[in-house]
Amino acid sequence: MTITLHNLGRRFDQQWIFRNINYTFSSSKKYAILGPNGSGKSTLLKTIAGQLSASEGRVAYLRSADREIHVDDIYPYLVFAAPYMELIEEFTLTEMIDFHFKFKSMLEGFDKPAIIAHLAMEDASHKQIKYFSSGMKQRLKLALACFSASAILLLDEPTSNLDVEGEKWYRDLIDRTCANRLLIIGSNQEKEYDFCDEFIRVMDYK
Repeated sequence: MTITLHNLGRRFDQQWIFRNINYTFSSSKKYAILGPNGSGKSTLLKTIAGQLSASEGRVAYLRSADREIHVDDIYPYLVFAAPYMELIEEFTLTEMIDFHFKFKSMLEGFDKPAIIAHLAMEDASHKQIKYFSSGMKQRLKLALACFSASAILLLDEPTSNLDVEGEKWYRDLIDRTCANRLLIIGSNQEKEYDFCDEFIRVMDYK
């Protein structure tokens, strides 16, 4: 699986957030999209994910050299986690996991008890998410994404709301679940992306 950005640009009103990006993301590699707050990292990730349309250029998703996937059909191949994405807070933890995996396949070798154990939330399995701390919610968002059997994994500011132990948990989650997948991380904190293979700086495309 590869993602290629062809002369990609996005603007709001008359202001260009980024422009003229030509880049290819390849399977089994890890990438970091870097830049200060407000530079357009999240906008670029959302455009790559197909959540935002490009103002110019396009994003091409290729399963193989001659098979392109239309943006409307990319959902089964891609998963996205970000601190600003909402969970269904009336659900319990088990209900949220069950609901999520009605739409995504689970990563091979894992099941619901294993996910709950990795979250260390056995005592909260029947607790409504609205009573979770911000750190617990962020762990859950990351776990739902990383335990999904999607070829493309996008993470925006993954350690937001996590304490030091949560940051260690995040690194272990990446090590356990992200081999042989295309991983793209939006970040301005080196601890979130220092294991990545390549780096894209949004400020280079202003």
